[in-house]
Amino acid sequence: MDIVETAIGQPSATSILFFLVFIFATLVITYFAARRSRSATEFYAAGRGVTGLQNGLALSGDYMSAASFLGIAGLVSLRGFDGLIYSIGFLVGWPILMFLIAEPLRNLGQYTFVDVLAYRLSKRPIRIAAASGSLMTVFFYLIAQMVGAGTLIMMIFGMPYQIAVVIVGVVMIMYVLFGGMVATTWVQIIKAVLLLSGGTLMVILIMFHFGFSYGELFRQASLAYGDRVLEPGGLIASPLDAVSLGIALILGTAGLPHILMRFYTVQDAKTARRSVFYATGFIGFFYILTFTIGFGAMVIVGQEVISAMDSGGNMAALLVAEATGGAVFLGFIAAVAFATILAVVAGLTLSGASALSHDLYAGVFRAGRTSGLDEVRVARIATLSLGILAIVLGLIFQGQNVAFMVGLAFAVAASANFPALLLSILWRDYSTTGAVLSIATGTILAVGLIILSPAVWIDVMNNPTAVFPLTNPAIVSVAGAFLAGYIGSKVWPDAEASRRYEEQKIRNYLGVGAE
Repeated sequence: MDIVETAIGQPSATSILFFLVFIFATLVITYFAARRSRSATEFYAAGRGVTGLQNGLALSGDYMSAASFLGIAGLVSLRGFDGLIYSIGFLVGWPILMFLIAEPLRNLGQYTFVDVLAYRLSKRPIRIAAASGSLMTVFFYLIAQMVGAGTLIMMIFGMPYQIAVVIVGVVMIMYVLFGGMVATTWVQIIKAVLLLSGGTLMVILIMFHFGFSYGELFRQASLAYGDRVLEPGGLIASPLDAVSLGIALILGTAGLPHILMRFYTVQDAKTARRSVFYATGFIGFFYILTFTIGFGAMVIVGQEVISAMDSGGNMAALLVAEATGGAVFLGFIAAVAFATILAVVAGLTLSGASALSHDLYAGVFRAGRTSGLDEVRVARIATLSLGILAIVLGLIFQGQNVAFMVGLAFAVAASANFPALLLSILWRDYSTTGAVLSIATGTILAVGLIILSPAVWIDVMNNPTAVFPLTNPAIVSVAGAFLAGYIGSKVWPDAEASRRYEEQKIRNYLGVGAE
């Protein structure tokens, strides 16, 4: 297949039709969801009426971003075996969620993970610090998604970048503003079903070329590009960098605010654990698909064609979809990629709006003295503001290297959010000062070291050498956050927080008093 023959980048009636069908279907859902999004519980947590299977699909829909679908397939197609490091890292964080986080999060919190920290620690300082870390994570993730959305839709549909960003922003605002968590949940469920079914069909079409034999697929990849594509070391040569990246991906998953928020949509802790079990299965299956799609694109399409279309390999999945299923299948997969972006952006925006309205407005400025309707009103204002900000930032950062922002989002989540959340659940002597220091240290180290790392210092700022040698700082920033939390708690103990630990433990394990 020659690159001049591809329909990618040209307006396609098939792609646009699938695109419009998805938009219409999800806006109809939003219309009906708007009737059920009047109270705070309905807006933030879908009335806690989501089943384990539904939440498992929604969790996987929230998590499987376009970066996962297109990015990992592209990495595998160009770098071979080492592209799997992201798949493994993204997946391995889920058992931590299931065994350490899901149950206490659902039993102790109300709408956001910050509720867990504020359960026994001093509410005002901890809400300010934790909401700031949460918003920082959402902020960097949102920029990356919006710029990626504009670039991807421009390449897929031949649409101007500016129009693509505005469309994504406006549709996302409508989902969250009117439908709240109910609409966002169903958008994510639909997206997950489309992505899993589309990816499965693509793998079947790919494996048909190789007699449904992985041995034959890998043999042909080895013949074309040498044994190096089947060996580790093609993407990350430094073991320390690989460990640091793994820490960010694994622990960052357990600190992403838009993922943690989903545990409040189910009725109890048992259902929360069950939803993580389902999500782990769906996500594990999905990453097996991306690995096969990557190797299939490498052999069927060819690395030269893939890198000529996009140097990062992000079009590999679309190119192999066109090569195996024609223009109609390409149109479907392109629409699925668009749905993927919309679902993730909607989840991020709702999470950011919740931090602003529930954690800061209701929890700090009003000190809990506010009605649910008042809180929802502020959440809708925050949603509109975040949506407009996301559009503006997407336009400002056009053409910029935003890969480091995804890494930064995971590094901040792993460094600022996860240590504070884990220690507040497990350690009796964890103090308010320790938590604030932990969040501040994790955030500052993650942001500062990524700026000094090769990803920014060399690739973006064009300096000859990096101040900090590792591409991902998690091995330093996570350790620093835990250490700051320990030292802060020992130097500035909190007797009231320690006293309330027994009360927290009873509610944590038995769910007594949980909403």
